[in-house]
Amino acid sequence: MAQLGVLTSEFERPSLEETVAAIAGHGIGAVQFQLGSAVPSIPLSAALQRGLDVLGPHLSPGLCDQIRQQLAARGIAMAAVDGTFNMVHPDQERRWANLDHLRRLVEYCPALGTSVVTLCTGSREDIMWHRHPANDTPEAMADLVAVMKAAAQTAEEHGVTLAFEPEVNNVVNTTQKARQLIDEVGSPAVKVVMDPANIFQAGELPQMQDKLHEAFRLLSDDIALAHAKDLDHDGEAGHLGAGEGLLDYPLYLRLLQGSGFGGTVVLHQMHHLSDAGVDGCFAFVRREAPAGFLV
Repeated sequence: MAQLGVLTSEFERPSLEETVAAIAGHGIGAVQFQLGSAVPSIPLSAALQRGLDVLGPHLSPGLCDQIRQQLAARGIAMAAVDGTFNMVHPDQERRWANLDHLRRLVEYCPALGTSVVTLCTGSREDIMWHRHPANDTPEAMADLVAVMKAAAQTAEEHGVTLAFEPEVNNVVNTTQKARQLIDEVGSPAVKVVMDPANIFQAGELPQMQDKLHEAFRLLSDDIALAHAKDLDHDGEAGHLGAGEGLLDYPLYLRLLQGSGFGGTVVLHQMHHLSDAGVDGCFAFVRREAPAGFLV
C-alpha cells in the first residue's frame, strides 16, 4: 500500500516548527522535505526566482537533528529529501561544487531519517526549470550522465536512492530519456520520481492514455516516489493542484498500483489554495485511487 504526503514548500512559514505544525494540522503523515523549509531566511520561492541552487551550503549535523526531531514530534515521516540543483549548469565549476553539496546530503540521510534524495536533471539555462535548445544535445546528456554517475557512487556507499524527475524543460524531458539515463548510469541507486503532469510535450495531451501507459511500461520497475499534481495544457505545465486540471487520475493511480509501488504519493502545486483547498486535493486523490491502494 502507498501513503499520501506533501512537499514541505507548500507550507511556507516563518520557522521550521510552524511549517511542520501546519502540515500536521492537515493530518499529513509524510513529506518530501525541501531544505528551504528549514532555512526560512531565504524562502524557497524567492531562491528559485533568483536562480539559486536549492541544495545550498546549509547542511550540518545540528540542522539534520533539528529537522528529524521536529518531524518525529508530529509523527511525520520523511519520504525523501530534496537535493535539487542544476546538474547540467553551463558553469562546470558550479555544477561540480553542487555535486559536493549533494554528496554531503547523501551522507546526512541517516541523520535526517530518509533514504531517498530527489533530483532535477537540469537545463543549460542558469535557472534549471527554464528551457534551452542545447538540452537536447548529446553533450548535455553526457554531462548529466557523468554527474549522476559520480553522485550514484556516493549513494551506493550509503544505501541511498537518487530519484530524478523528468520535466519538459529539462535534459530528461521524456520518459524515454528517463529510461536512457537510468540505463546509461547503470546504478541500482538511480531511480525516478513519477510525475505524469510533467511528461506531456506540446501537442501530446490528446495522447494522454497512451503516454501514461508508455511511462509505466518504461519505468514501472524504477519508481522511488510519485507526485500528484495537475495540468490544464501540455508543454510547460503541471502548475495545478490535484483535481484542478485534466490529468486522468483514475488511470494514473491504477497504473501506479499495478506497478507494485508502495511508497509515498506527494501532493504539491497547492500554494494558491486555502486550507480547505489543500484538504480537497487530498480528498480527491483518495477518492480517485483504486480500493486498497492508499493507507
